[in-house]
Amino acid sequence: MSPRLALPALLMALGACGAPPAVDSPPSGAPPAASVEAAAPPAAVAAPKLIPRDVFFGNPERTNPKLSPDGNQLAFLAPVDGVLNVWVGPVSDLSKAKPVTSDKKRGIRIHTWAYTSGHVLYAQDEGGDENWHVYVVDLATSKALDLTPMKGVQARIVGASPKKPKELLLGINDRDKKWHDVHRVDLTTGKLTLVEKNEGKASYLADAELALRFALESTKGGGYSVLQRQGTRWVAFSSIPFEDTRNTQLVTLDSSGKELYWTSSLGRDKSVLERVALPKKDAKVLAESSKADVSGVFTHPVTWKPRAALSEHLRQEWIVLDPEIAGDFAALKEVSAGDFQVVSQSLDDQRWVVAYSLDTSATRFYLWDRKAKRAKLLMSERPELDKHSLLGMHAVSIAARDGLALPSYLTLPRGRNLGGGERADTPSPMVLFVHGGPWARDRWGYHPYHQWLADRGYAVLSVNYRGSTGFGKAFVNASNHEWAGKMHDDLLDAVRWAVDHGVTTQDQVAIMGGSYGGYATLVGLTFTPKTFACGVDIVGPSNLNTLFESIPPYWESFKEEFLTRVGDVRSEAGKKLLAARSPLTHVGKIERPLLIGQGANDPRVKQAESDQIVSAMKEKKIPVSYVLYPDEGHGFARPENRTSFNAVAEVFLAGCLKGHAEPLGSAFKGSSIQVPHGAEHVKGLREALPR
Repeated sequence: MSPRLALPALLMALGACGAPPAVDSPPSGAPPAASVEAAAPPAAVAAPKLIPRDVFFGNPERTNPKLSPDGNQLAFLAPVDGVLNVWVGPVSDLSKAKPVTSDKKRGIRIHTWAYTSGHVLYAQDEGGDENWHVYVVDLATSKALDLTPMKGVQARIVGASPKKPKELLLGINDRDKKWHDVHRVDLTTGKLTLVEKNEGKASYLADAELALRFALESTKGGGYSVLQRQGTRWVAFSSIPFEDTRNTQLVTLDSSGKELYWTSSLGRDKSVLERVALPKKDAKVLAESSKADVSGVFTHPVTWKPRAALSEHLRQEWIVLDPEIAGDFAALKEVSAGDFQVVSQSLDDQRWVVAYSLDTSATRFYLWDRKAKRAKLLMSERPELDKHSLLGMHAVSIAARDGLALPSYLTLPRGRNLGGGERADTPSPMVLFVHGGPWARDRWGYHPYHQWLADRGYAVLSVNYRGSTGFGKAFVNASNHEWAGKMHDDLLDAVRWAVDHGVTTQDQVAIMGGSYGGYATLVGLTFTPKTFACGVDIVGPSNLNTLFESIPPYWESFKEEFLTRVGDVRSEAGKKLLAARSPLTHVGKIERPLLIGQGANDPRVKQAESDQIVSAMKEKKIPVSYVLYPDEGHGFARPENRTSFNAVAEVFLAGCLKGHAEPLGSAFKGSSIQVPHGAEHVKGLREALPR
């Protein structure tokens, strides 16, 4: 379950798009314009019978590298005593990097640079409760300061600018849990100064002077008003109707403050990138695609003007806007196979960190020298994984029963091939792996669950069902009031496609997923109890009425859209719809094995969602296995917990689909795993649990 505007991450991209999940080594024969300084990792060696689980789900060796604004240092995440921390070192010699944080529990996953180049920012919560605090580390003194030390608050970065390198705008919900007041903070002292008392704004957009210029405010019926600051007042600038909310986003102001850039689906299906000249509001389309939304924008680090736009249907497509980088993007295509994104840049624009995504290798990051046109390998996210032979991911389009095209991704187990007409040569047991959100998407590239499950002998299919984002507003809006309805039909149609194309047989399909994917799993086992051989639900809601009654208070700005799309818990008709679409209502129909994983601190899908369906199944004497983690939230962040749950899931699936399974062995070492019910239904689980 994820809101559109209430994301807890640090909202500072420093002009770069998000990193993709995987990359590949350079091909031979790269042209002179894109010479590669470092050799690719060693060639893949023969894979063992099973690739160890912790190679997929343990900590990465190094990940998420970010250039300092001056271009001289690199910050990245790497373990310290098994816990992810921020390291900093000279970009020219990462062997000299040292950790600058000292987290000993959950691990740090969100970090960035301040524009001073002498301060690193990071966010951390407590046990997955999503009450994020923002910290700053002064590299000169090695001291860390909590910029938001209030108890029980959630903080977000609202704005940062190279013109104000020692300052930051932070949103903090200390006054009212529903709304984040905006404060200006001095990074050197931690002093907070109130800028805006928030009385209903979903989000803000600041300019290069760190002045609040635009805001979004939710409206009745699930839309948003775009507001512009004029003096001390907010006035109406534009509106985003409900049907456009998932495809229309404010992106940035340029550094002059005279141009607003946004992605917009107003008056069209696929969102485009537009430049809006201020104050006249004259709009010009800069980039568009007939196949998919413009879903990402690469901007200049100083001017903040868009330089390239990203559209992603089955694969990524860059639309270059700035002629000055056309040669760079052309050369970067030759550095490696796969898809690439620039994930960090120096302020002088001479150095970029580029991530390459490929389906058959771990993420690799390169330093791109724009002047020399040279790519230097910085790091592979999982070098141990590079020693194994991974399996290709096939991008396929599946037709739903009403004709809607569902962009999907299929990985076949070792020894299986997809031939002409997208037919598999031999059927395999299959796991339908459903993404969360639901307003998110699956994409091509390295997917640890695809590779892990395929290595265990399963075909793995992930489907962008209606409601997934990036494919136009008609695709998103086709999901309105269709939880457990047409959204589930899409998954059933994908299973039918897989059976018809020889990928699997009807009796050998399991369903698995997290968040909405967990809900889809519960729907699969209750609404269509004979379709799936078994199911694995990770933090999925079982009762939509109780889910919406207990959503976090800081989702207030998103609530109107959420309830309009799914069902309104505030009306009797809405409650009836939500009850009818809730797996708990139909729990008595379950007849296939079910495994449930839950974090006790989950603020989105609370523990009660899993507790109540487990209790109902116990009362009806229906077998279920329930795994609980007292130090986790919405998903399992600690690698010990993630690996331990997947060990249980692996054995569970082997009992259901007869695939391969690595013995449980010491899979629970360091984990907080608890099994309140049903350990006896997973072979060896009771014996392997810590005593």
